[in-house]
Amino acid sequence: MSRSAIKLHTPAGRKALDKMIHEAERKAQESAAARPGRAGAKPAAAGAATGAGEIRIIGGQWRRTRLAVAQKPGLRPTPDRVRETLFNWLGQDLTNWKVLDAFSGTGALGLEAASRGATSVIMNEQDAALVQQLQRLQQKLDARMLKIQRGDALSCLKTVTGQDLILLDPPFEQADLFEPAVKAAMSALNEGGYIYLEAPEAWSEERCLELGLELHRYLKAGAVHAHLLKKQ
Repeated sequence: MSRSAIKLHTPAGRKALDKMIHEAERKAQESAAARPGRAGAKPAAAGAATGAGEIRIIGGQWRRTRLAVAQKPGLRPTPDRVRETLFNWLGQDLTNWKVLDAFSGTGALGLEAASRGATSVIMNEQDAALVQQLQRLQQKLDARMLKIQRGDALSCLKTVTGQDLILLDPPFEQADLFEPAVKAAMSALNEGGYIYLEAPEAWSEERCLELGLELHRYLKAGAVHAHLLKKQ
């Protein structure tokens, strides 16, 4: 029975509408139970993709572009609010900048930098499936300024020089990666260049100064502590 055919002022019409609502609620409950992470759902294998996700480019030539990405355990794209704040701090326009995204993951940070005019964006990622995904996104956007490579982030940082911005977003559970990554980034950075560091805890001004960095900007958003560090 179509909705337009239901006569709500009659008992039969009200009964038909109640039946439709009940059926819609039942289907919604079945759909929710089948989603990953919900009760009754089959758990995903460790390290396997857990479904389709999405990132959205906020500014620049690809502004408002939505890109489908895999969702994997431990993968944590930088939230829109944090990315928007970061590029506000940097002045929005990255024309002629050289950028390195050392722990690319979904590519949200590196793609945002490329969209805002960066001349060169190296996107380094260790996971082979994520590297293939980045390559597909590069083709989709015809992003010729991107250089996508697979490898260890620390090794990458130690072999690159002349960068204006280095994006560091290591896995939060690998606490021993953060300080070595920042130290390696220092040698890859131009004088007056920036390091963006996303961490599970705040870094003090004193800790940054010991490494030769100025804590230029800081933001806490949920579990994310976002730091913009400037090379002195």
